[in-house]
Amino acid sequence: MFFDPLWLILALPGLLLGLWAQARVRSAFGQYSRVANSRGLTGAQAARLVLDYYGLHDVRIEETGGFLTDHYDPRHRVLRLSPDVGRSPSIAALGVAAHEAGHALQHAKGYMPLQLRTAIVPAVQFGSFLGPLLFMIGFALQAFAGFGFNLAVLGLALFSLTAIFALVTLPVEFDASNRARKELMAMGILSPQEMAGVNKTLNAAALTYVAAAVAAIGQVLYYALLLFGARRE
Repeated sequence: MFFDPLWLILALPGLLLGLWAQARVRSAFGQYSRVANSRGLTGAQAARLVLDYYGLHDVRIEETGGFLTDHYDPRHRVLRLSPDVGRSPSIAALGVAAHEAGHALQHAKGYMPLQLRTAIVPAVQFGSFLGPLLFMIGFALQAFAGFGFNLAVLGLALFSLTAIFALVTLPVEFDASNRARKELMAMGILSPQEMAGVNKTLNAAALTYVAAAVAAIGQVLYYALLLFGARRE
């Protein structure tokens, strides 16, 4: 597969973009994780200020392990922050924490893309595991035994849910970052000068979601062209 020109055209660009985006995130976060904000607030404290300002006192903030594993869990109404974010008074930490608080605001306001993404998570998890398996089995049967095309199509359809999820994720993440920028400024948590570091960090993070969407779409297109191209031969 790695020497297939079609794969190189469709799938490889997304993977390379993803690696570049991850490098940018680590670079931006690393740079601004060494710059403390003027108010001395930690990421967890800043997130709490944003949540309480909008009356979301019931949204808990918990610590989770790992590096940049920060996320908002809409099922349990919990905002989980990694130690590098929750405990840190850095500009980068406040940007990430406010971004996750932005997801809690989306949830409270019934933001439709977030509701859609949350609703399709179980199907995406199922499809991302079973889809490639069914596709490979069906593709092999079609190639060597002359049947199995429908099974491969089913696998492709299930796997396509990953691309749909990646596309739905884009407006969710972009909107959360926009909310974070707005609230950090409006509430006076960060100064305009400090916001430059937040913008650089959040813009780099946004690129990872774009890369994920490009990679997912490219992989789905590759499987589709592989399947239908082989059937025509």
